[in-house]
This record gives sequence, structure tokens and C-alpha cells, in this order.
Amino acid sequence: MVFILRVTLTGIKGFYRVYHVHGATTLYTLHKQLRADLEFPQDQLIMFKALDVTGGIVGRYGLFDLGCGTVDETPLEKVIKAGATDFVYFYDVTNRKSVNITVEGEAAGSRVSPDFPFLADTKGPNPIEFENGYVAFEDLPDKQRHLPGEEEDDEDFDDEDLDEEEEEDSDEDGKEIYDESED
Repeated sequence: MVFILRVTLTGIKGFYRVYHVHGATTLYTLHKQLRADLEFPQDQLIMFKALDVTGGIVGRYGLFDLGCGTVDETPLEKVIKAGATDFVYFYDVTNRKSVNITVEGEAAGSRVSPDFPFLADTKGPNPIEFENGYVAFEDLPDKQRHLPGEEEDDEDFDDEDLDEEEEEDSDEDGKEIYDESED
């Protein structure tokens, strides 16, 4: 059985990865593939937190046995049969950095090796770019969404926008800041 898994970031529309993963694939093999594809650091503790439809915890799987087994001994199919529909994959447990993994169903007729999950679809840069300040077009506020060459909508411009620009040139005490480059 081959499962379709979608990897996302909470609150970010401009990123996803879709994998086809054989049910016999261990969580450790999935971890290695995610780490390689998404350029996660190699020297961090990892954990898969399996969740059911209601968001309840089905199990926690790490490099060490956290009560449900270790990632290198646990096949994906076993966790899904136990009721998992979603995972939170902590690729850096210490700093609580994670991605969400949703089981979207089974891939009909797909032939994937248990040793190599297949990356079927991608969108956006790797998660580290979002940490560095990257903002996807879909995640921009509506009034900032325009393509190069399109005219901006001036209807949204009002006197408050002018006030905000003037405040940027003021110091904390309200005095105007002199910039020598503005002669």
C-alpha cells in the first residue's frame, strides 16, 4: 500500500511537499528523506507526533523509545492503522521546529520502494527560507498582492498612510531625525 503524504507549514500557503510513501517505509526512512529534501540539520533530535482525526495523540516516535517504539522500527502503515491521520514532525526537538504531515489517502497504482519515498509535487522554498523572512505571494496581505508592471490600487491610499510614513522619520521622543543623505 502506498500513501500520499502532504508536508506543510502552519499558517504558510506558499509551501508544501507531496510524497508517495510505501506503507512498509519506516518513520526513520521518511525522516531521512525529509531531512535531505528540506535541508534540515543533521545533528538534531527528531520526533514524529502522530495525531488522530480529532487531534488526539496516537503516539510519539523518536530516536529513543518514547513509549510507542522507535522511528527505525516503526513502519508508516502501522501508525496509520493505529488511527493516525496527521503527524507533527519535529526536525529540531530542542528548538521546537516542525512541519505538519497529513495523510491524504492511498496512491492507486503507484509503485514506490519502501527504501525511497517519492517526492511527487512541490511548492515554495524550503522551510529555512521562511525563517529568514521569505514571504510567499499567497501569504501577502491583499493590498500588497500585485504583479510587477501592474498598477497598484490607489483607492486604498489615505491620509493615515501619510501619517505612518512621517512617523517613521521621527525619533522616539517625536523629534525629526536628520539624515545627511537627504540634502
